[in-house]
This record gives sequence, C-alpha cells and structure tokens, in this order.
Amino acid sequence: MSSILLIGRVKIKSDSEKKQKDFDKDHRHFLYREYLKIIATHKPSVFVMENVPGILSSKVNGTNTFERILSDLKNPDKAISVLNGYPTQNNKESLTYNIYSLVRPSENANELQPADYIIKSESYGIPQARHRVILLGIRSDIQTRPGQLAQSSLPISMWEAISGLAKIRSKLSKEPDSNDLWKSVLHSIPQYKWFDDSKLEEPLKEMLKKACINDETPNNTGAEFIPGAVQVKFRPEWFGDRRIKGQCNHSSRSHIRGDLQRYFFASCFAEVYGRSPKIGDFPKELLPKHANVQKAIEESLFSDRFRVQVRYKPSTTITSHISKDGHYYIHPDVQQCRSLTVREAARLQTFPDNYLFEGPRTEQYHQVGNAVPPLLANQIAKVVYRLFTKYQKE
Repeated sequence: MSSILLIGRVKIKSDSEKKQKDFDKDHRHFLYREYLKIIATHKPSVFVMENVPGILSSKVNGTNTFERILSDLKNPDKAISVLNGYPTQNNKESLTYNIYSLVRPSENANELQPADYIIKSESYGIPQARHRVILLGIRSDIQTRPGQLAQSSLPISMWEAISGLAKIRSKLSKEPDSNDLWKSVLHSIPQYKWFDDSKLEEPLKEMLKKACINDETPNNTGAEFIPGAVQVKFRPEWFGDRRIKGQCNHSSRSHIRGDLQRYFFASCFAEVYGRSPKIGDFPKELLPKHANVQKAIEESLFSDRFRVQVRYKPSTTITSHISKDGHYYIHPDVQQCRSLTVREAARLQTFPDNYLFEGPRTEQYHQVGNAVPPLLANQIAKVVYRLFTKYQKE
C-alpha cells in the first residue's frame, strides 16, 4: 500500500443545534460517510480528521454520534459494507485503523476517552482559546506510534499577536463620518445618563472619565492595504514578511453611535476587571432596545452579547460569526473603539501576514473563521512527518 495522507473536516451537526426542525433527519449527520468512502477506496497510511467538540455529545435517534464515527473509522470496510447492505465477513485483509490522540500518549488507542481527542489551541502556542476534536488515524498494518504536540510553557495573549498592527478607528454608521465627528461621539459620552449610573463602581467610573478625555485616538480607518513598516512582536519568523511592505486586510467597520458607546464601556470594563462584561453589567440606559435583552439578563441567554477581547489573555474562538456584526469581537483598546479587523482576526488565527484574503469583507471574515489555525496545523504536520519518516525507516 502506498504512503498516502488524507486530511479533512466533515460537517456534523452538534447538540447546540438540537432545537432545529427535523434535527434527527438531517443528512449532514452522516456526511462523514463520504470521508469513509475515500478511506476505503484509497487506503491512506494516515488520516487527520477535525471537528468541533460538540460532536462528542451529539446524538441522533438516541445513538451517540461520536462513538458511531469512531467505530466506523476504525473499520471503514465493514462500515461501508453495512451501509451498502452487503454481508460482513471476518476477513483478515479487512482495512482497519487505530485512532490516536495528538495530545494524549497511549500505547493502546482503544484506551483513549472521547475528551482525549480535544486539542485546546491556547495550550499549544495559539493566541486563541479554540478547542477542536482532531483524530489521527493510522492504518493497523503500521506499528509506528505517533508523537504528541508539545505544550507551550505559557499562554500567548491576544495582545501579543495584534499589538504591532496599525491603530485605526471605526467609522460612523448611518450618518456622515469624519475624524472630528467620530471623536465627538467619544468626548460626549459623559453627557449621557448611563454614565452616572449608581451601580458603576468608582474604579470603573475613573477609567471611563480618563478614557473620554484622552485625545490619542487614531485619525484613520485603515484600508485593504496600508503601506509602511509592520511591527511583528509575536513569532516574527512566522508572521512577518518584509516583501509586503505594509499591512493587508486591515480596515475597520462602521458602527452606530449606540454600539460605539457599548464598545467603549466594554473596553473600559475589561481594563478594570480583567473580563468582558455580561449583559447585566451594562448600565440599564446603555442596553440595546431588543426584545430578548431582559431574557438575557434573567436567564443568562446570550449574556455576552457584547464581548470584548481581554488584552492579556488568549482571544475567544474566532468563528465565521465575526462576519455579522462584530459584537463578540470588540477590540480591547478603548481609543480605537471598534470590532476586530480581518487582519487582526487572521493574526489570532495565526495566518501569516502575507496571506491575502480576497472578496467582500464578509467573505474574508468567513475564510478566517472557518479555518484551522495554520500554526497549529504546522505543528500537527510535523508530528505526521516524523511518523512517516520513522515508519519508512522501520
């Protein structure tokens, strides 16, 4: 059999989507069978399969989805035969695989628990708390055992990853925009009723007052390409490329005045308390006039509707949702008062700066959010490369 590596991700609905109509009948639960067919046909020496942690608890018609997938991946020939309605036989030549974890060593792959397959990216040098299930399948005729990813000594903060990029302000939405008008929005914040809310503690009040009078706000809104030197503080050998002579995909979005005030409050709150505010932490007058806001306060449903990234921690998971409104991805610098740009999200996903995202900005965000962090993929590739090298020597 030839040395083939198969890499892929299969869309499988998780329990978080359980409330959707006809959940158990959705064909996407079984798209992994297309992956199985490729394995059964080409018999790769090794395969890598990625999915979200929700797959571990997902059930279809009472059957655990992950257990079924794991069983089928271990014996793809048998699974395909059952799928096609053929009788199964105890054939010694039947194609089987051992499924290993990239983070938990084990001599016997059958001893691993479902949670052992979860990779927490922030533990492996990624400036983002992104958790994914990644399976490493090795054909059973190969006796070589894989190595594991090397854990980082300390987590990488999101600020280490993005702080070298140009400081830019957001734009005003649904009204004329200019540097002076935008600054006037921030300077006028003390005039609003919410600013004097009695539930605001003194340290937060002082932070809000100080930020309002700070005149160090940026005077530009970025662009698809900003010429000039780029400062790369984290892993310059990975992110940097002097040939670019600028920054790509670093333009800000437009926000309405109300959201600018909420972003301003959230950034100040995070600086004082070291966490993003929940919806109940916002002054009542600052809450959006949405029907579900009170429900969010009482039931903690979407209580982090406005989520600022905390400067000295890894970011939250960058997903394709960032393409919608940016409320879950607020920049920690109150003077920039905006959501993350495509390039900042790409830095947190560890895309090198020379990776250009094309198409409308919404599509660019989708491209970033749907990816596996390239720096994590690079580490996994090294594990697989060492596995192939060792196998070929044996």
